[in-house]
Amino acid sequence: MKYKILYSILVIATLAGTSCNKVLDKSDLSKLTPDYLFADSNLVQLNLDNIYDNNLPLWGGQNTGSGLSGVQGQLSEETSASNSIMYGTMSYGMDEPGDFGTALNSNSTQPNTNWGKIRQLNTFITSLEASSLPEYTKNKFKAQALFFRAFRYWDLVRIYGGVPLVLTPLDGVGDAAREAALLPRNSTAECFAQIVKDLDTAIMFLPGKWASNTDWGRITSGAAAAFKGRVLLYYASPMFNPDDLQDRWQKAYEANLQAKTMLDANGFGLNSNYKTMWFTEVGNPEAVMVTGYNTSTADQGKKNNGWDKSCRPQYLLGSGSNAPTWELVSAYPMKDGKMPGVSAKYPYYDTLFYKNRDPRFDATIAYNGCTWPLDGNANYKLWTYYKTSTSSTEKNASNTGFYCRKAVSEGTFPGGDPTYSGTDWMEIRYAEVLLNLAESAVGAGKIGEGDEGYTGLIAVRKRAGIEAGDDNLYGLQAGMTRAQLFNAILFERRIEFAFEGKRFWDMYRWKRNTDLNGWYRNRLRIVLKTGTGIPTEADLTNASGSSYRDVQDLDNMMANYFTVIRNDNHDASNSVTKLDGQPINFQTQYYFFPIPQKAILNDPKLVQNNNWGGSFDPLK
Repeated sequence: MKYKILYSILVIATLAGTSCNKVLDKSDLSKLTPDYLFADSNLVQLNLDNIYDNNLPLWGGQNTGSGLSGVQGQLSEETSASNSIMYGTMSYGMDEPGDFGTALNSNSTQPNTNWGKIRQLNTFITSLEASSLPEYTKNKFKAQALFFRAFRYWDLVRIYGGVPLVLTPLDGVGDAAREAALLPRNSTAECFAQIVKDLDTAIMFLPGKWASNTDWGRITSGAAAAFKGRVLLYYASPMFNPDDLQDRWQKAYEANLQAKTMLDANGFGLNSNYKTMWFTEVGNPEAVMVTGYNTSTADQGKKNNGWDKSCRPQYLLGSGSNAPTWELVSAYPMKDGKMPGVSAKYPYYDTLFYKNRDPRFDATIAYNGCTWPLDGNANYKLWTYYKTSTSSTEKNASNTGFYCRKAVSEGTFPGGDPTYSGTDWMEIRYAEVLLNLAESAVGAGKIGEGDEGYTGLIAVRKRAGIEAGDDNLYGLQAGMTRAQLFNAILFERRIEFAFEGKRFWDMYRWKRNTDLNGWYRNRLRIVLKTGTGIPTEADLTNASGSSYRDVQDLDNMMANYFTVIRNDNHDASNSVTKLDGQPINFQTQYYFFPIPQKAILNDPKLVQNNNWGGSFDPLK
């Protein structure tokens, strides 16, 4: 809903009680009461537009700007950066990890936290319920607000377990109001039940598809059902379900099957092109839940994302911060869906690591010598090689030897600045619905080759362009057990959703972050040889007329002109290839993070989790 951004300014002014001259004829918005505001469907819509603007996740799934929200490549094998959570050095301090906030009753000190957003949602819902608008109209508005309240509570519960359920706005002024806001934590089971209740209401009253293109991006009943499926999949996963209770898997299966059925009936499905699906906006069948952006450079109309800038090399006005590790690069299957070194059809060599890979490889990974037609230059070649093992040819080079190219526009931007990217973010893709259904089906015991576990995996691989093979299994092993299918689905999610903010949470809900302990994430260092017949840096520039730049020469160049330095044993002494300054050491204590001490000091009724010295059991 990129066109709605202008409305948010008006709504914020209205809610804050400031004057706004001549926004609406003959109305002093500073004196409008909730009764007046919620009696006019146009004003209610403006308030709801502001709720969308405040609650739709940013690129990569960032929800609140906190330490555990958004693209968390550095919290997995996808990319590398110094991080206290991965290194096991997070201190239980006043406000770490920072997603909880402190006060439940204030809309002035923390409007951008989950609690500030929940307060806005509760105020909207309560005011709407007292409105004189027709019930049908109220239900449509309320359903969207309930969806976002469920979204906010899920963001809290997936980290901490149960939190206080605040379903009406608390007073923000006075000692009595403060005392009333000192609330204990509800159980985790109660929180999940409330999230599901809100989503069930949203499903009931939302349309399967909005009639007008101007409503593109609004939550549909299918989106609410898909999100319910995601929530219940979390609740069934080992993080919350260590005893593998089958009723949870069954409920997750039923929810995800409902989501797929509803989405199918309303024209949703896999986009035909994995690489370009990000650039299809209104009507994109893949986009189940989407945040819209634009390319405006004007202050009031601007809603740009920073994704392109974070992926592009610095010398092309980017930051190169989303740099894939060798671990991610080497994880991609071959074109037949088999792993490198396992595929009988496509032999694998480190020097030709890019050849005959799963087509999602080229849609995601930019590597030395690849054609990456940025800024409209169809013949642009990316070079990431070094002069020596420690001396780069490019200023501020990628520290891994790779760049992320997923969803990076290959066209031009206003003023040539990738800051003004308008690519929409898909928080829930149809592919996720398929894989959520696959995983929950396997959990519920449906593991045959005709069940959703297999069919979901096959559909995603088929769309990716993996070869079917003689058995039409697209590289999958026949007759997999429940455990093998779980692993296959988690692997598929790693590839399908690379750099989409999903990997950390998949590892987390499966309690597999600790599987990485002892690892040093690695880079691939490619060094240009010297001597007779070896091209020079000048030969490899993007100037026209260089025969070395022809794509058919890359295989020969990689085999004969470059030295490929890699590390496969996570050797701490190999500073050329290792990225981490210390081994990964994710603590088991981090499965459920601590309520920040500052929040407990503010509300003594909050009890700390039992894995952090308290008595609250987040599994109940």
